[in-house]
Amino acid sequence: MEKIRIQFTLFSAFYSPLISAMSGGFLEAEGLEPEWSVSPPGVSAIAALQDGSAHVVQSALSQAFAVLDKGETPPAVHFAQVNEMDGFFLTGREADPDFAWRKLEGAEVVMFKGGQPLAMFKYACHRAGIDFDRIRPVCPGGAAEREANQEAGQRSAPSHGASTPLCR
Repeated sequence: MEKIRIQFTLFSAFYSPLISAMSGGFLEAEGLEPEWSVSPPGVSAIAALQDGSAHVVQSALSQAFAVLDKGETPPAVHFAQVNEMDGFFLTGREADPDFAWRKLEGAEVVMFKGGQPLAMFKYACHRAGIDFDRIRPVCPGGAAEREANQEAGQRSAPSHGASTPLCR
């Protein structure tokens, strides 16, 4: 079986099609043995594609935003119809059968500081008729920190215990 090296910028439910291809045996059925990794914090998986340490990478379209803002060409082209149904997951610590988007106004909401998830969340707020500027975004750091904070019921970074500043 031929080895295929796959790298994720972030191991997330957003990337479930590729995760399912690996865990469901679909790659093995094609004669490919998947070996996967997650890129180091602050490094896009695109770097692994560029240096040849990965054959396939999974990253957000937003990895190209900064490059495009400089008038440069991104090092990789994303494909698939990700924007047709792009989005994010909105969860709460407690079930709220009467959830309404307006409840987010004035509330602290833990989120990514930038990139595509934030852009799509702002768009969803716009579509729901709420003012994003009335939400108090909290950005506790990387994905692992956010997950640990959610499980601990806190918004502060567990490594130093200080309150995490609001982000924009």
